[in-house]
Amino acid sequence: MEYIRIFNPFLLVTKKSVFLFGPRSTGKTYWIKKMLPNNARYISLLHSETLLKLTDNPSLLKSIIAEKKIAVIDEIQKLPILLDEVHTLIEEEKIHFLLTGSSARKLKRESANMLGGRALHKHFFPLVFNEIENFNLDKYLTVGGLPRIYDSDDPQLELDAYVNGYFELEIKAEAYVRNLAPFHRFIKALALNNGELINYSNISSDCAVPASTVKEYFSIIEDTLMGFILEPWVESKKRKAIQTSKFFIFDPGVANFLLGITKIERNTPLWGKNFEQFIAMEIKAFLSYKMKKQKLYFWRSENKHEVDFLIGDEIAIEVKSTHRISKKHMGGLLALMEEKVFKSYYIVCEDQVERTEYNIHILHWEKFLNLLWSNQIV
Repeated sequence: MEYIRIFNPFLLVTKKSVFLFGPRSTGKTYWIKKMLPNNARYISLLHSETLLKLTDNPSLLKSIIAEKKIAVIDEIQKLPILLDEVHTLIEEEKIHFLLTGSSARKLKRESANMLGGRALHKHFFPLVFNEIENFNLDKYLTVGGLPRIYDSDDPQLELDAYVNGYFELEIKAEAYVRNLAPFHRFIKALALNNGELINYSNISSDCAVPASTVKEYFSIIEDTLMGFILEPWVESKKRKAIQTSKFFIFDPGVANFLLGITKIERNTPLWGKNFEQFIAMEIKAFLSYKMKKQKLYFWRSENKHEVDFLIGDEIAIEVKSTHRISKKHMGGLLALMEEKVFKSYYIVCEDQVERTEYNIHILHWEKFLNLLWSNQIV
């Protein structure tokens, strides 16, 4: 199936060069080729002959681009030194670049030229709700939103290839870790703790590696875009907030595969956990694609009042998988209201009855996402 993606990077590239990073198989390359304007040159560093030529002589980039004013370099992390040439062409030839990759780690490790303020940094995500016709929530929470996996007749086979390919192509090939066995154990532990508070000591014990190594493993996961850390909001005055972060794997299908889960029953803790992860990724993709400046947080007080997601200091969102919302589901939001900081409060749920109680907007998840993507929430 062909998907029309919300984010068109060329709308930005006409104004300024862009780094576009996203996990493998999110559909970056396909979408870029489909949207490639006539005045652009596409260069793939997965093409071995092109890679060898530019490795031997990076200055060939100018002649390859020729008269074009926009250039796409796919998998830029394959040749970080090329960024010096990109820098020169931006300055001297006024060429605008779209530089894509599945990891920024190699660029950081080799102290690559990240172009200062000459390029925006954007992310590409798995499929989101508004990109999938006849969206199936149960399917998405089970197999995730990577296009070739969501469409597959055998998603478990595709997930197996994807996860093992990650270890081979990202971790082993780039020598990010010397010993893969403890990193495999770390990934399993990470899946078990998906969406939970990060406890380095517990994960260290589970993986049988030092806590310092666990922290390095987390940075690898972030740099290869296989997950993200959600920071706590710590500005509450009436109730002291914890300062421990949470971690989310970037896709529920990948998290499920790592745990050996092939089916999720409704009205179970796992279904609720994956539902929360799904909403997290929708909000994160929305903020990125729509160029919103607000950061995404969560809040938890030391006496365990909690709100799942905070968008800047404007929007507070609690996610509940129940079909019937009552006051007992509002405790975290009501506690947060006492801070008198946030402007709007939402419960995103499966309750079909849209209403407002105690100044909290109760919305079915489909209604919430439609409002979100039409810029009516933020």
